[in-house]
Amino acid sequence: MIMPVIGGGEAYDRMKEINPNIKVLLSSGYSINGQATEILERGCNGFIQKPFTMKELSKKIREILDKK
Repeated sequence: MIMPVIGGGEAYDRMKEINPNIKVLLSSGYSINGQATEILERGCNGFIQKPFTMKELSKKIREILDKK
């Protein structure tokens, strides 16, 4: 969510402009409430809260890739 130059919401919007079919997993140390919820409502495919394990990340990625 917090990055130099642009935020997560703007990065998501730019990626969707380039490829409307892109699958995006949002990751943040902040809770899902607030800006993360707004991005998910705009079509982001999933959310994982930091810190997370490699197993949790792998599971989330698999869930997103398997969605039709």
